Amino acid sequence: MNDLELRRSRLGEQICKLGDFRSGSIGAIVRRCGKPGCRCAQPGDPGHGPNLRLTYKLNGRTYSEGLPTMPAKRKAQREIAEFRNFQKLCRELIDVNAKICRLRRLSPR
Repeated sequence: MNDLELRRSRLGEQICKLGDFRSGSIGAIVRRCGKPGCRCAQPGDPGHGPNLRLTYKLNGRTYSEGLPTMPAKRKAQREIAEFRNFQKLCRELIDVNAKICRLRRLSPR
């Protein structure tokens, strides 16, 4: 049991040391602007883009933010990677806590 409690403590420390994070995914969209004289209105033209977007959900709604530069893309990639690390640590913490709960004796009332 001491090993599990030590593991739980270390997981808590790791969670506290996480950097900036957020959920989401990065995707590219290609679109047509709708102007009749634009090149994108011509048959066979692929359209404008690709434009990189960060898409995420918040309170049941989907939001999308533009990532206009490579530094913005790299920043979003780091934040998403850190969020996935947070999720992994949370799953491990839940697992360790469940094991501790199963092993802990009932206290007399």
